[in-house]
Amino acid sequence: MSDWQLTRTFHSSSGEVRWDSLGDPGRDPVVLLHGTPFSSYVWRAVARALSRRHHVFVWDMPGYGASEKSAGQDVSLAAQGRVFTELLAHWELAEPRVVAHDFGGAVSLRAHLLHGARYHSLTLVDPVALAPWGTPFFRLVGKNSAVFDALPAALHRALVREYVSSASSPGLHPAVHDRLVAPWLGDPGQAAFYRQIAQADQRHTDEVQDRYGEITIPTLVCWGEDDTWIPVDKGHELVARIPGARLDVIPGAGHLVQEDAPAALLAALLD
Repeated sequence: MSDWQLTRTFHSSSGEVRWDSLGDPGRDPVVLLHGTPFSSYVWRAVARALSRRHHVFVWDMPGYGASEKSAGQDVSLAAQGRVFTELLAHWELAEPRVVAHDFGGAVSLRAHLLHGARYHSLTLVDPVALAPWGTPFFRLVGKNSAVFDALPAALHRALVREYVSSASSPGLHPAVHDRLVAPWLGDPGQAAFYRQIAQADQRHTDEVQDRYGEITIPTLVCWGEDDTWIPVDKGHELVARIPGARLDVIPGAGHLVQEDAPAALLAALLD
């Protein structure tokens, strides 16, 4: 567990956020956003590689990873968009390059379109951006979160392990699988897992998806060809809505492109 630790803390409007940076502070900044039900850990390989030529910022969203998980906490897309805007101000980053995966895609889009966050460029990796979204399991839990929250710990653990594993096409290394599941175990983790699903509301992307035509920064959309969570057709639809955007489909990768094909994703980012 010691191979990826976030050493710094920011007190956001939605709770304590753990974050860190890698690389020379004098270099161009890059900010990486994770998705759900993940954390900054999924970016570890890409972050370390990018830090050779960039100042890379990573963070765990409130309710995820090493960040605060508490009863009554607002971990919705609306809250995360505000927190990301607060973090950019805290880091004093005027126009960083932003790379966002899954749920983080919606967070970055909301921060840019609703809160005035400015980016040098935007890369969206299998993002939550267009309705409808959410796997059948995700929607089922969202409608019955209190029932799932009451599951015995062993059943909850098995459910989360199966859900996380389905994000990868070739399959996750056992140690990586364990690390991705670990934040959601125990009483606080189990409650947090169902809390973030219960608060995932499609209206938070409905509010911005008709404004994607306003995006004028260079935009790249990367998509795992074998993504079963959000099909690659959504990638084609998304690039058609963003002026000048281009799509890079990554073979052999599922929804967790960072784990399935980190070298191919890194090459797309560097290009």
